[in-house]
Amino acid sequence: MRPVRSHRLPAIAAIAAACLLAACVYRVDTQQGNLLDRDQVEAVETGMTRSQVRFLLGTPMVADPFTQERWDYIYYFRRGKSGDTRRFHVIVWFDGDVVTKVDRPELPEPPPKAAQAS
Repeated sequence: MRPVRSHRLPAIAAIAAACLLAACVYRVDTQQGNLLDRDQVEAVETGMTRSQVRFLLGTPMVADPFTQERWDYIYYFRRGKSGDTRRFHVIVWFDGDVVTKVDRPELPEPPPKAAQAS
């Protein structure tokens, strides 16, 4: 067996280091939309105006330009390292300027805070 030449050794070391570092990719937590808690969503009642709903829940994530009678509040959270996802979708229905119905799914617990690196 021939000995490894000295000019090949740095190339082999670089390839080995690249392979080891490829497994250490940091994945960022992804959070999008309106983070609402149960109290905020439960405070919305029929008969409220659009401005009252906007004050409680904020600007909707999706306001359909074709249907002015519906506001969608969407939230999505994906943990970067594990890939676990949490989603919820609240729909507020209006008749003119007044809330007629609120579709409230079971709201999940808020996402856990990122663990501090030690």
